[in-house]
Amino acid sequence: MNSTYQQLYPEHLAELQLRTRNVLARENLDALVIHSGQAKRKFLDDMDYPFKANPHFKAWLPVVDNPHCWLIVDGVNKPKLIFYRPKDFWHKVPDAPSDFWAEHFDIQLLEKANTVEKLLPYDKARVAYLGEYLEVAKALGFTHINPEPVMNYLHFYRAYKTAYEHACMRNANRMAVTGHRAAAAAFYAGGSEFDIQLAYLAAVGQTENEVPYGNIIGLNEHAAILHYTALERKKPAQHHSFLIDAGAEFHGYAADITRTYSFDPKDEFSALIQAVQNVHLQVVDAIKPGNKYTDLQFLTHRLLAQVLIDFDFVRSSVDTIVDTGISSTFFPHGVGHHLGLQVHDVGGFMADERGTHVASPEQHPFLRCTRLIEPSMVFTIEPGLYFIDSLLADLQDKTENKLFNWQKIDAFRQFGGIRIEDNIIVHRERNENMTRELQLP
Repeated sequence: MNSTYQQLYPEHLAELQLRTRNVLARENLDALVIHSGQAKRKFLDDMDYPFKANPHFKAWLPVVDNPHCWLIVDGVNKPKLIFYRPKDFWHKVPDAPSDFWAEHFDIQLLEKANTVEKLLPYDKARVAYLGEYLEVAKALGFTHINPEPVMNYLHFYRAYKTAYEHACMRNANRMAVTGHRAAAAAFYAGGSEFDIQLAYLAAVGQTENEVPYGNIIGLNEHAAILHYTALERKKPAQHHSFLIDAGAEFHGYAADITRTYSFDPKDEFSALIQAVQNVHLQVVDAIKPGNKYTDLQFLTHRLLAQVLIDFDFVRSSVDTIVDTGISSTFFPHGVGHHLGLQVHDVGGFMADERGTHVASPEQHPFLRCTRLIEPSMVFTIEPGLYFIDSLLADLQDKTENKLFNWQKIDAFRQFGGIRIEDNIIVHRERNENMTRELQLP
């Protein structure tokens, strides 16, 4: 990994300090106390669920695996980090902070999680708690707990990524692309879904709890299940197709990439994949500052409608296919979303820093972003075309039924479907396709 992100980190921290100063002044507060989170014990067990840090916490520093840590920030003074470092011979104790970011924090070590009150501000009347553990916050004396105006402000501006964040996501993409190449090789070698998962994780160098979301690895008809994570151990009798939606995480920032493959590179399904690839690239080219993200959704449906006509799945016009909702049968999800500290990053429906909501278009309720596109934002673009039995069955009794070439559609059910997804940084003068620039076809 290159160290560009280290050089960019002080500027990132300065931006977070500025945002904190502004929101505190606006909301008449003195400081924010940001909780990394707590370990969650499994029911009737003595083991914990995998820990995931509060994204508001890991925005400030790349500590993603340590519960019971706290940040105290006021936008002016050096941020204070209360770093949990217990005495424990059962588990690995985290090292005292010494990485590139440590010099930017006033660090105090916490040996026992339940003694943190001694290190927190005594007077909490004008201090807000940001975190998941509301009862803990109340017990500690906080009265401002995740105040909505503060959360709205921070979520709105989180869509504008700093250069440090861009660098982290480039590294996450680099890791994920290595995994995707290994997964494709395992597919063509005849592996099972579980075999492919193991190949992916080994190449990325992360466990299934460290990658940012549960990998979707679907062979054949399983590619039609949008969030398929079952991972069959048994190899299918015949390999037809492979859809992989899998990412990686670097310093708390996610990559989210999808590719689809045909086992036979010369069959018609392979040609259909290429057609969806072409749609994908046209939608990426349509990303421009000042445009509405919803316009990308409308464009995607029109382009996919033409694909349905070109491959003789539907015998009609583009307008009819879109206006009647036929295109939504084959493409039932949104074209993408914000990407960053969370895979589906926050702020996608906000018109302003006060959180004014911009709803999804009525005909596309699953869209995850309705904002204006602006420089420094990072999006996924992920058009798809699927043969989903339950959605196709809904069309059987409709008047549009006669428009479908059911024989052709039935022949493609064995392939499941197609999704192509890249990660895009919007610059003022161009779009940076982090995924394609790593030569992932």
